[in-house]
Amino acid sequence: MAKLVVLYKNPSDPNAFDDHYFTTHVQLAKKLPGLERYEVSAGPIKPVGGQSEYYLIATLHFASTDAIAQALNSPAGKAAAADLGNFAQAGAELLMFETKDV
Repeated sequence: MAKLVVLYKNPSDPNAFDDHYFTTHVQLAKKLPGLERYEVSAGPIKPVGGQSEYYLIATLHFASTDAIAQALNSPAGKAAAADLGNFAQAGAELLMFETKDV
């Protein structure tokens, strides 16, 4: 199992971010080939101490990091990446990694 975690930074207009993210971007991302599961944080991101620079965290599950790379390089992945500028002007960090049970 592998995950692609997207950390979206605090937007200047949270309502506009939410509107675009949930009506447009999610639909684009759900077309990623090999996507097995897609989840997002609910409510504010609360770090232990201090204030978070992140507004929303999306976790996308795939079979492997190779599957993630293929998905990101697909037409659907390129469309989702091109859409980031439409709502995530504050920035986003993408992290991918393999997982294992311990």
